[in-house]
Amino acid sequence: MEKQQLEALLKEMSLEEKVGQLFQIIGYYYVEEGKKFITGPDSGLHLSDENGALTGSVLGLQGAALSKKIQKEYMEHQPHQIPLLFMMDVIHGMKTIFPAPLAQAATFEPELTKEGSEIAAKEATAAGLHVAFSPMADLVRDPRWGRVVESFGEDPYLSSCFVKAQVEGFQGSDMKAPGKICACVKHFAGYGGAEAGRDYNTVSMDSHTFQEFYLKGYQAGIDAGAGMVMTSFNTIDGIPASTNRHLMRDILRGELGFDGVLISDFAAIKETIAHGYSANGEKAAENALHAGVDIDMMTTTYLDHVADLIQKGVLKEELLDESVMRILELKNRLGLFENPYKDADEEKEKELFLCQEHRKAAGKAAARSFVLLKNDGILPVDTEKKIAFIGPYTDRKEMLSSWAITGDAKDSVTIREAAEEVFASDRTVYLQGCPVLTPGFGAAQLRLEVEKEPSEEECRQMKEKALKAAAEADLVIMSLGEHFKESGEAASKANIEIPEIQLELLEEVVRVNPNVAVILFNGRPLDLRKVSRLAKAILEVWLPGTEGGHAIIDVLTGKENPSGKLPMSFPYCVGQVPVYYNAYSTGRGDFEGCTDHFRSRYLDIPNEPLYPFGYGLSYTEFEISTPELTADTLSADGSLEASVTVTNKGTRQGTETLQLYIQDVFASVVRPVKELKGFRKVTLEPGESRKETFRIDETMLRFLRADGTIGSEPGTFRVWIGNSSVVEAYKEFELQ
Repeated sequence: MEKQQLEALLKEMSLEEKVGQLFQIIGYYYVEEGKKFITGPDSGLHLSDENGALTGSVLGLQGAALSKKIQKEYMEHQPHQIPLLFMMDVIHGMKTIFPAPLAQAATFEPELTKEGSEIAAKEATAAGLHVAFSPMADLVRDPRWGRVVESFGEDPYLSSCFVKAQVEGFQGSDMKAPGKICACVKHFAGYGGAEAGRDYNTVSMDSHTFQEFYLKGYQAGIDAGAGMVMTSFNTIDGIPASTNRHLMRDILRGELGFDGVLISDFAAIKETIAHGYSANGEKAAENALHAGVDIDMMTTTYLDHVADLIQKGVLKEELLDESVMRILELKNRLGLFENPYKDADEEKEKELFLCQEHRKAAGKAAARSFVLLKNDGILPVDTEKKIAFIGPYTDRKEMLSSWAITGDAKDSVTIREAAEEVFASDRTVYLQGCPVLTPGFGAAQLRLEVEKEPSEEECRQMKEKALKAAAEADLVIMSLGEHFKESGEAASKANIEIPEIQLELLEEVVRVNPNVAVILFNGRPLDLRKVSRLAKAILEVWLPGTEGGHAIIDVLTGKENPSGKLPMSFPYCVGQVPVYYNAYSTGRGDFEGCTDHFRSRYLDIPNEPLYPFGYGLSYTEFEISTPELTADTLSADGSLEASVTVTNKGTRQGTETLQLYIQDVFASVVRPVKELKGFRKVTLEPGESRKETFRIDETMLRFLRADGTIGSEPGTFRVWIGNSSVVEAYKEFELQ
């Protein structure tokens, strides 16, 4: 439709029809099966058939046949044949599940995320979906927060690169095109800064930190053209985000330039009553519409009150019209007025879901996300040795995250299934050793829906068999980690070690065979002190997705050389958190001459994380020279180049990730000790050297200055190029 046609349509719509466009209903209103996709409180909606006929969008339904049936029936009753929007949480894959987002960031290859999002969009649109609630652009510095698994980590630059890639992968250059879906950037804003890492908790931070660090990921998604943004549950400056007019009108639509559809998170508008901000549903509707929230997800707050508020003169109808027009424009951008069913196609579903091309791409992304944290020479595995695979993830298909709600664990390839394709059966054993969670703890205290828990005697027998096999093996591969539901929404944790029952098994296995390599499954950074002390090797595999088993065996055997880097610091212990690399210097830090007791430090633990941001080993060894600059001064309209020579000193081909860090040494506000400003992957043969160059210009040096403007300031800058955030050698230049 042309713009004038949409405007004419809006004029023809009744007040009730307009309000209906702002209402999103859960799918079980249409079919009972939709209940399994609930991610928030079930408000027990009681809707009339008339209201159901005017609903603007549906949450949580998938399947070409079902979506077409519902769309057809809906259009028959909709007064102006305005089609429904079908939306769902497509986070890291539709049916072919890719590594969790935090794992994808560990690849330092945004192009892999773009490819994965293109594949997810093809599968999702074939199933009748129009909007994917992704990417999550929330910056996260606290691993206690469960939704860190859905993020791209602690660094605003790295996160922005991946947010941009996911939006571009989902939407392409034209959402109407076959296999393209609308991206929804979430959660605006600051959701990842929840106090104490507790989900849905208050966010309290200074405006400088908020703008300088937390807004950048959202900006990247908006600049990439995301058609939708989702509000967050938390408060900003004491006002819930979904009713925060300054946040949504002035910052999101004004400063960040977003002109698309703004949707609340699940029941977030109604929850402003519980916050103590909105006195009742009527006031919540008034506040949210004034803030510019276009769609109320899964409550009847708008449906019950907006028309009445307009008729009373409390709200102007023009305010409603703004929201309705944005929704109509999105439906138009998706081409739904011409084809309400878009790409929904039962045959395409069969053709695309879990096809070999998609599985191969998921396996490649998984292998490149793995981070080798430790290796005392026992990896890669010698397939001629006698190997015992022990641990609860050895033959476990639950390698998807709690947010892979459209995937099915039964489609995953386990470590055992993949290993049996490579290892001789007479030299390999596979044993569980223990359950994932300590019996009686997981279900009761974490409130997880777990499989039937083994008895104490069954646990004892599992352990005995595992210890016997370990003692007889040359090498033990232990697959350990969190239950997949220990991370994700509403999965905050104060103890971020792997479950106690698994640590006990690891300790006892090491006593009978010290040659242990740990394969670590998790959705957040963990406290790995015990694991690091006991194991000779640690391979971080996150929650790797459908092809996790094949990817793990490829890396264990050396078919793939691990190249992942940590997108988030792994703390020494939980008492450090939040701990992140791009912190500010203090007046009592570790600088020359500060040997006094009265420093910014702990008495009982180090300041530094156990494994820092950007860290990751390889099966080969790289040497990186001290950086060289083409000039020691930089003008505002010029550039300079920083280069290093990288040499593969080992005996295997490998890929190193060069990371460019810059520090503004003195400025009108304190600047971080280092900031990531670029990265590049370099693949070298044994003995090969290559010079790699990064271009630096004034735009890379801009920040939020003391006067509230964004720009650079003349002065001294330091440049590092290394393979992690702890690189030491640097060169300086002056910005004139």
